[in-house]
Amino acid sequence: MESSDRLTGLDASFLHLERDGRTHMHVASVLVFEGTAPGYVELVDHIASRLHLVPRYRQRLADVPLAQGRPMWVDDPHFHLRYHVRHTALPRPGDDAALKTLAGRLFAQPLDRSKPLWELWLVEGLEGDRFAVVGKTHHALVDGVSGIDITTVLFDTAPDPAPVPPPTEPWTPRPLPTRAELLARALLERTTAPNEAARGARALARAPRRVLGGLRDELVGMGALAWTGLRPAPSTPYNVRIGPHRRFEWVDAELPTFKAVKNALGGTVNDVVLTVVAIALGRHLRANGHDTDGLVLRALVPVSVRTSGEHGAMGNRVAAMWAPLPVGEADPAAAYAIVRDAMEAVKASGEAVGAQALTELASFAPPTILSQAARLQSRQRFFNVVVTNVPGPQFPLYLLGRRLERLYPVVPLAANQALGIAVVSYDGRIGFGLLGDLDALPDLDMLAGMLGASIDDLARAAGVRRRRRPRTTAGVK
Repeated sequence: MESSDRLTGLDASFLHLERDGRTHMHVASVLVFEGTAPGYVELVDHIASRLHLVPRYRQRLADVPLAQGRPMWVDDPHFHLRYHVRHTALPRPGDDAALKTLAGRLFAQPLDRSKPLWELWLVEGLEGDRFAVVGKTHHALVDGVSGIDITTVLFDTAPDPAPVPPPTEPWTPRPLPTRAELLARALLERTTAPNEAARGARALARAPRRVLGGLRDELVGMGALAWTGLRPAPSTPYNVRIGPHRRFEWVDAELPTFKAVKNALGGTVNDVVLTVVAIALGRHLRANGHDTDGLVLRALVPVSVRTSGEHGAMGNRVAAMWAPLPVGEADPAAAYAIVRDAMEAVKASGEAVGAQALTELASFAPPTILSQAARLQSRQRFFNVVVTNVPGPQFPLYLLGRRLERLYPVVPLAANQALGIAVVSYDGRIGFGLLGDLDALPDLDMLAGMLGASIDDLARAAGVRRRRRPRTTAGVK
């Protein structure tokens, strides 16, 4: 059987997407806390006490010689926590704009492949008695949903939590495999793959109706996915060759407002998210002189297929759906109806099931073919923008007694995707994180402002009064 330390096909594809030197496949977040920042040594000691709960954070990648297998996770014998946990401060006055500028610069830098693929930055000097933590983790290591699981491990659910039980024994890195051992293990796993196919055939004989029913659903879904992919997305300013620099903006919203809108108009919270994005993009295009009459963009919407038993597991368990963004529709209620009806049709088509099946098939693709497929995907214009919506914990989180006030997520940019929009709900709030190519989208702040206005306009169209919860610092250490 395949080793659990071997990257899956999907995880490995994120490494191949970085071959151009400008595309960096790390997911990230900006976390804003109330209160005075902890000391650097205090933070390092705190993380060290939890690191045994996320063992992958002490591992790095090892490539298989001659590209005969996907990379493996191996213990890093030179792991040093202070390399990964870093410390900086904002220049005065330390406003949100300065934090956004810093975040954009950090997100433009690739992670070092020779070390465990994560960084955590403690940021002091944020005005209003606050501090920030900026985190980066490679997409090959973690997806959005499992990233939230890690957050709940590293942080606390109470200001004064019970101590975390220490590891049963000190961490000692396993010996690094030699190149010959890596190659032999990969070849051995390849010879055992047919056994998995034979096992599937035996299951087919034992339970034909159940297996054939699942196979039929997957084939239907794959057909729907392929049909969508054969139709290129429209050409837009968001689909250009990206450069090396990034800009980051965020938008705050309230989860009760989004729930009230979907209750009033039908559909889901995700429909509300997609609609306000569509309205904002339409306004942004028109403000820059682009004709949006009848224009419908296409969003790639990652969907978690992680089961309840897989919470806390590393790696990516995601499939994808294509979502229409009716940027040419100026009426918020009409735009919402288009998105809601289209997403119901997408779900009925089995498109997400087909995407999951293709993701699983990728795990059996030879690495050279997988590399070419990833490059091809990065060059095709199947979608205009990624919009990922991840449900986060709906209770307060704390870091060394300081309450997490805001959470802004980051989704990486693909080779020809100059804009990525990530959304996370946390403790009754919704944080939109907008990552853009600095050269292609110098007015990303204007788009962020239009997104905030779009939320107001859709809420008004639904007869919902937008509720804004003020920021407080009461009871902060």
